Amino acid sequence: MKLVKLIANLGYGSRRQVTQLFREGRITNLAGEVLYADDQVAHADIRLDGETLDPPQGLTLMLHKPVGYTCSTKDPGGVVYDLLPPRFRERSPVVATVGRLDRDTTGLLLMTDDGALLHRIVHPKSQLAKVYEATLARDLRGNEAEKFASGKMMLESEKTPLAPATLEVIDKRHARLTLTEGRYHQARRMFAAVGNHVEALHRSRLGGLTLGDLPVGQWRLLDAADLDTLFGK
Repeated sequence: MKLVKLIANLGYGSRRQVTQLFREGRITNLAGEVLYADDQVAHADIRLDGETLDPPQGLTLMLHKPVGYTCSTKDPGGVVYDLLPPRFRERSPVVATVGRLDRDTTGLLLMTDDGALLHRIVHPKSQLAKVYEATLARDLRGNEAEKFASGKMMLESEKTPLAPATLEVIDKRHARLTLTEGRYHQARRMFAAVGNHVEALHRSRLGGLTLGDLPVGQWRLLDAADLDTLFGK
């Protein structure tokens, strides 16, 4: 692949804009020597303004999503792409969210440009655990855990029962819910089905991954070891 196309695909600009970067001598190799569009150079050895390029296709990142951001590309309010370098929105293939967290849900969100990985994570057969911390408007009644674990619970407008889910009561108005499927607004709808309302919802774990000490609104790239942790290897 020509360097112009490679760098444009990483979101650093259109091909015309990237061509201009070459003309300005801003694209160099490890030794600081100016590169030209037809040069053959390993991705890891290319520098733009002295900085390494973003990873090639296969980029996966973890974002600590705040309240008020949607998992879409356009919204009158904030979107998760606003929290990332602008070029991430322009990459080809696109960096897409792995599933969705609604505007008012915080916590661990994965994003990737690897379609096969995205499919593997969200496919029902993966049964990756999704752990949510819920703050509730009313006291728990005490029978919610049994209902959630029954495998017989039905949500409004659904035609199939939910897979068994685990509820850990932290106190009367706080609970930890572990799901292995990802239906639309599932956690909120489950609590609504037992007569409660979720005031705050935070995803703390996906598979074997946790946010660790990643601050709210920040992101980090994942490596092969992180993906092994995700899938419990």
